[in-house]
Amino acid sequence: MKSVLGLALFLLLTGSASAQKPRRCRTPPLLSGSMSVSAREGQDWAFAKYRYDAFGQRIRLWEFGNVDNKSFHLNMLFLFREGVVYSINYRNRTCQKNPLHAAFHPSHIPHNASLVAQVILGGSSAPGEGLLVNTWTGDVPQTGGKYMATVTEFGCIPVSTLYYTERSGWVVTTYFNAVTGVEDPEQFLPPKFCHDVPAEEDTLDFFSAFF
Repeated sequence: MKSVLGLALFLLLTGSASAQKPRRCRTPPLLSGSMSVSAREGQDWAFAKYRYDAFGQRIRLWEFGNVDNKSFHLNMLFLFREGVVYSINYRNRTCQKNPLHAAFHPSHIPHNASLVAQVILGGSSAPGEGLLVNTWTGDVPQTGGKYMATVTEFGCIPVSTLYYTERSGWVVTTYFNAVTGVEDPEQFLPPKFCHDVPAEEDTLDFFSAFF
């Protein structure tokens, strides 16, 4: 009898836990990984390794891709507190510095986001076959855009984002190989040959700088 009651209690608690509504969450403040970005129906694309630091409001990107049928390789450092972005070329030891017209927004699910669904990516027949994720959607009043973001249920690690504005069209971002933490904080420091570089006149935002 006790075992039956214990089993019933276990099933009740398990059912309650699995029925809990997904909560809006915040991505870990230090994150390393890779990402792919596609825009203009695949005409523009890029792959990048990234380092993300919400504490210092810094992002580092090593990327390559194709824009307007031209290939590119870039090494970029975004310093949002300082309001600058560096394009770094270690081979030529050159550096371009531009004003950064963008506020830092920590990676998170906004409070006004609406839950679309909770699903398992992959399979659910056996442990380790799938990944439990939550997909959210919402509007971005500042840009007149809208988004759909998918993050893991456990850890709030970004999986994919669809973002739309009239200016950019649909921008599709997929994240992979994420690891919590940053192994080398000095990656967020501009190299010495960038220190005395005068700033360019052209002001960039994150999207225009990325592409």
